[in-house]
Amino acid sequence: MDIPKSNCKLHQIVEFYLGSKSFGRIKGSTQKAYESQLMAVINTTVEGKDLGDYRINKLKVRHLTQAYEMWLEHGPATANYRKAVLSAAWKNAMRYDVMTHNPVSLIKTVAAQPRRTVWKREQIQTFLTSAYSQFKWRSIGLIAHMAYDWGQRVGDMRVLTWDKLNLDSCQLDMTQSKRNAEVHLPISQGLCEILRIQKEHFGFQDYVAPKPYAIDQTFKPYTKIEIGILFNKILDEANLPRELNAMDLRRTAVTEMMEGGFDLAAIMQVTGHKNIQSVKPYMVNTLSGATKALAARGNDDD
Repeated sequence: MDIPKSNCKLHQIVEFYLGSKSFGRIKGSTQKAYESQLMAVINTTVEGKDLGDYRINKLKVRHLTQAYEMWLEHGPATANYRKAVLSAAWKNAMRYDVMTHNPVSLIKTVAAQPRRTVWKREQIQTFLTSAYSQFKWRSIGLIAHMAYDWGQRVGDMRVLTWDKLNLDSCQLDMTQSKRNAEVHLPISQGLCEILRIQKEHFGFQDYVAPKPYAIDQTFKPYTKIEIGILFNKILDEANLPRELNAMDLRRTAVTEMMEGGFDLAAIMQVTGHKNIQSVKPYMVNTLSGATKALAARGNDDD
């Protein structure tokens, strides 16, 4: 692909980045996310024109700020993600001297507040009961069950393959996608039995919890977007609040382990974290945790 000119349009900068070696070195799932967000960026209408149709030598900070304000309607995390991927595309062009300044860096961002939502035990049970009650939601229920039982990311559970499981000894041996950390975890008897039943139905293909129906004679894993949509449908069916989501299950598991009095070293064996600072975001103030801490002081109202 030819190097863009200094008076080219923003969509050409994006296209140049998508065809670059820098983009090619990003792992596949992240590439799809980047491309999706970049398409959203260039299709954002600012002052009557799509952002992608602005010539880069005419694109002002005010245009990008207006776009960012629109992205904030989807939440600070999405807005900041779009700013980050646009900056990556812009910097890629800067390496070829297409331009010398980066107006994207001047966008004033809004900090995304970390999620603190934790599921209650009865909410998890209600969700799983609803999910397992219908064949079409069965794999979604299993993804949620595994994420909670093992304290793992939903993203790893949706693409988990049978070769990572030993159902005779009820053990999971996998490498996490985010940090490449190896984890070796026991499988509870209840979950192990559910997995054995699942294997009777889906053991002929690679994925533990694929979509329940074949597409072009192939069983495929759910996308992250599909999981979010189906999670909400199950929440509605189970009369559970929409504020709960799949990503909160890992945090819930870690919070419960902390409240149970397990030391951080043991918890890190489960989560795959390599330093204590990375575990701290999972620490949530809860009534049950505070109750146990105060009770441990041994104070009585005698």
